[in-house]
Order: sequence, then C-alpha cells, then structure tokens
Amino acid sequence: MTTILNAQSQITVPWAPAIPGLSFRRFRGEADYPLMVAILDACNAADRLDFINTVDEVAWVFAHLTNCDPERDMLFAEVDGATIAFSRVWWVAESTGERLYKSLGFVHPDWRRKGLGAAMLRYDEGRLLDIAREHPAEGVRLFRVWATDTEVGAQALFARAGYESVRHYVEMIRPMASPLPDAPMPDGLQVRPVEPGRVRAVWEAMQEARRDHWGYVPPTEQDYDRWTKDRLFAPHLWKVAWDGDQVAGVVLNRLDEAQNEQYGRRRGYTQDIFVRRPWRRRGLARALLVQSIRMFREMGMEETALGVDTQNPSGAFQLYESVGYRQARCLTFFSKPLER
Repeated sequence: MTTILNAQSQITVPWAPAIPGLSFRRFRGEADYPLMVAILDACNAADRLDFINTVDEVAWVFAHLTNCDPERDMLFAEVDGATIAFSRVWWVAESTGERLYKSLGFVHPDWRRKGLGAAMLRYDEGRLLDIAREHPAEGVRLFRVWATDTEVGAQALFARAGYESVRHYVEMIRPMASPLPDAPMPDGLQVRPVEPGRVRAVWEAMQEARRDHWGYVPPTEQDYDRWTKDRLFAPHLWKVAWDGDQVAGVVLNRLDEAQNEQYGRRRGYTQDIFVRRPWRRRGLARALLVQSIRMFREMGMEETALGVDTQNPSGAFQLYESVGYRQARCLTFFSKPLER
C-alpha cells in the first residue's frame, strides 16, 4: 500500500505495485513541466509517436485547462525521488447531454508492465467518481480514454479495466507524387485571404459545422482564446471559401516546422476541413482540399496529412481516399459507464 501526502490529508492508494522506493505525489506547479516533457519524449520514442513536447507547450496547455484543477486532478509517481509517471483527469459535457470523465496518463517505458499504469488508472477513476458526485446523476455518464494503434500496452490496460472501443480516428497521409484530381470551385464562391477582423467569423462557422460531429462540446470564450494562441495557428495558410461575406467552407491548414525538423520530413497538415450546411454536396470540400495540397506542394512539402473520424456522416473518409490519402495510424477511443 502506497500513500500520497498533501497539505491537508494523506490519501491511500491500495492498488499500487510493490516497487521499492515507489511513492506518489501531487502536482508541484511549473517545476513539474520539464519532468513531464522528459516522460512524454520517452513515451513518444517507445510508442513510435511524433508529438512535439516542450516546456512552453506544456505551460500553454496548463494555461488553458477546462474543468481541471491540476493540484487536485493530477497524480505523479516517483521512485526514490525520480518522477517516472503522471496522469491528469477532467470532464466535459457534450452537446448530446452525455458527460465524459476523461483520464490521460503516461508511464516511462522503463517502468511499464509492473502494474503502475493500472494502479494510476484506478486512482484516476476514483477521483473522477468524486467529481461526478457533484454533478446531476441523470443522463449518460462515461469514463473516456484513448490510445493509438502503436500504444499496445495502453490498449491492453484499457481492455483489462473494462473499457470498450467506441470510435476510431485515423491519420491519413498523401505523398505529393500522387497526381491531383480536377476539383473546380462551385459557382458563386471565392477563395480569399482571411483578414484579422474575420478570424472570429471563421471560428463561428467552424463551430456551426462541428455540431454535426461526434463528441461535439459547445466551446467557451477560453476555447477561442486558446485556438488563436496555438503555436500552429496560421490564418495565412487557410483556404476559406466565401459566398459574399459568408464563410461557406474552410481548410485550416497548418505547418509544424518544429515537428518537420525533429523527424526529418517536409509535411503540411490539411486539417480541420468543414463546409456549412447550405453549401454542402457541391464539391466545395474537395476543391478546397486540392487547393491546399497544391499550396503545400508549391511550398516544397513532400506530403500532406490529416485526421478523420472513420464514421463521419458526411463521407469525409471516402472523400480523402478519392484525393489520394491513405491510412497511416489509428486512434481509438474507449469508454465504460461510471455505474454498472
């Protein structure tokens, strides 16, 4: 049995594995950021992932947390004072009325397969149950976790803990060598640059279109602020179709130069593709996507990538395949009820 100490009380975690020197602690603020980055980088390498982890990136995330108090909702594991794992929990209310209680954890590869991940997940579920007791009991309430297909250990952990897969998102990649199909713009629409004063209009159009998507959560003003301050926020790369002064459809292209440099590639992201309802079924998404690919080719990129829900009701997966994208990696979401 291992304990966590804080200023008020001692919290017992009876499921911790018998690892000599193992202890748990709370979040210590900014001093933890470099320790988290080191664990994230080690996990990236072991799981063949390509995320960019920096202290600045972690600080940006923690400056924009929603429904999460790091001092209460994080757990750190140490062995003889060295941090080897951490986790965080939070919750969201979806537009469907479902409440999702989410947990995210990382164990350094050197300390995996010892029962530590299972103990931390169980602890996180207990913390989420405490949070859920403060919410209305009616409606669907679910634990939610996720993992890519290369995170084999995490997927096995979730299965043992009673989670079931509920949705799949795939990353798709398109090499520039593939020929581009003909994709003319629909009549009456025009692609124009986004002036600074029109960024909010693009945001609002995106949220309107996303209401049809699985897992939609109505945004807050903080979400907008976070979006505009993201390190990959790049309106000059966007392809926005206008019908007069109305946003008809968008591809929110972005370029991650740090990722390209770290992984020795030249990739552009044709990500966040949406068309508002009045302009759907006219070939607009296809036209904007082809224009985006062409733009990245002219910039010297060797490939483009995007992510898509395989069950997207608008047929997005089939559209992307028709333009030359092919599946590269799969992200699976898992759920289980809070009450059985």
